[in-house]
Amino acid sequence: MSTPCKYIFVTGGVTSSLGKGIISASLAKLLQARGYSVTIQKLDPYINVDPGTLNPYEHGECYVTDDGAETDLDLGHYERFLNVPTSQDNNVTTGRIYQSVIEKERRGDYLGKTVQVIPHITDEIKNNIKKLGNTGTYEVVITEIGGTVGDIESLPYVEAVRQLRWELGDDCLVIHLTLIPFLDATGELKTKPTQHSVKTLQSQGVQPDILVCRTSHHLPKDVRAKIALFCNLKSDSVIESIDAESIYHVPVLMKEEALDRVVLNKLDLPAKNEPDLINWKDFLHHLKNPVKKVKIGLVGKYVELKDSYKSIAESFIHAGVRNNCKVSISWIHSEELTESTVSSRLSGLDGILVAPGFGERGIEGKIAAIKYARENAVPFLGICLGMQCAVIEYARNVLGYSDAHSTEFEAATAHPVINLMEEQKKVNDKGGTMRLGAYECTVLENTNAYEVYKRRSISERHRHRFEFNNDYLPEFEKAGLVSSGINPNSNLVEIVEVKDHPWFVGVQFHPEYKSTVANPHPLFVNFVKAAIKEAQLVS
Repeated sequence: MSTPCKYIFVTGGVTSSLGKGIISASLAKLLQARGYSVTIQKLDPYINVDPGTLNPYEHGECYVTDDGAETDLDLGHYERFLNVPTSQDNNVTTGRIYQSVIEKERRGDYLGKTVQVIPHITDEIKNNIKKLGNTGTYEVVITEIGGTVGDIESLPYVEAVRQLRWELGDDCLVIHLTLIPFLDATGELKTKPTQHSVKTLQSQGVQPDILVCRTSHHLPKDVRAKIALFCNLKSDSVIESIDAESIYHVPVLMKEEALDRVVLNKLDLPAKNEPDLINWKDFLHHLKNPVKKVKIGLVGKYVELKDSYKSIAESFIHAGVRNNCKVSISWIHSEELTESTVSSRLSGLDGILVAPGFGERGIEGKIAAIKYARENAVPFLGICLGMQCAVIEYARNVLGYSDAHSTEFEAATAHPVINLMEEQKKVNDKGGTMRLGAYECTVLENTNAYEVYKRRSISERHRHRFEFNNDYLPEFEKAGLVSSGINPNSNLVEIVEVKDHPWFVGVQFHPEYKSTVANPHPLFVNFVKAAIKEAQLVS
């Protein structure tokens, strides 16, 4: 008889942004290192069907999975830690829950019954939680519930957890993440916020099994004992989560706190072997002790909220470690760049990345940055819109088409070097309708791209509506901008590069979505390597 899947629920209280996603990913990493098959899902309480239509300033980066799901950025953390792909089933929103229930009601699935939050909405939530466990692929499913306990939006999720506690019995547990603030005025750690947060959770019928306490100061034994007493827990179930040097140190800290061992004991699972974190600690060692340093400018239009480019920033960390190098990111707003300011703003950089995005704002600044990188032989990487802007810049300043543009920004341009994809021309709805998910690409030999990937066939994730206009391809290639990656089915240009440049690559896809601690993305690794070479030349 097979062992039933175990479920772990992670809730949060006191304040948002305490790091539920990182704690979930860290616990999953420890369980994985012990030999368990683990996955993590995120339940988001907002009514949007997915984050695909959300402004990056609202929600940060929209992460994309292989199967084309537009998801919460926490799924990026899950993949970066576990090196295991996620899917549509790993991110569920209130919008999707209600959409599914309403569709069932319209079909008559409820046989004329009044559709209510309980049981219909909570049943739908429970079905989505158990979907991953029912595949038979995973021994443990960790479910992170977004928002904060007490929020009206989170109530149906907490109620679903309450019901599952009864249905699953000893096959599930609840971890509650709270804040223990330190008051400088009194020099004390204050436990009242945590006590009140737990009481709020208890008032909704859920008793946490483990408390993870985010803190800037170590928790003394007496503080842990006090928290345990007031929250109906044993002291070993009060886990300290002290501020870490980086998110990648958290699994090691959680191992020191024995979070994984406490979880296994409560779920009645064998400890198996101690977590093998040799490679992870090796990564941390190189992260902490780089032998080189480069400065790379990230040119984007959402740089005020750095989470808008979370996967790119993390990819630079992975690539930096692989090159024994610290990558220092200079965050540059594309709206601040003009022909007159670009030289002063970008001089001294060892590499320039022009980031993805949507809309006309800041486009000319991105084009100016690309021109600077091309003319001054600065290593360059353009991602999605960054690649499209590189094509526009080359058309204007090398081909001589001064009015060249993308039809996204100028529908009537005489030279639409970037055009709307044919299958997108009849699309009206904005949500979930772009070219999304993993697609094949054939890499041409004797190119920078082939030097990066070391193979002909690759697969990368996409999120776009506009594409390179193949009508102009012969002109571009004759002038030195070559297509080094092509989709074998659609003939879509996926990679472009400049032949007479040390390292100038633009990609239509999003390589940052596939970079992990265990497998840094080769494009970022090689881009950082080129930046190191540039830094050595300059010095």
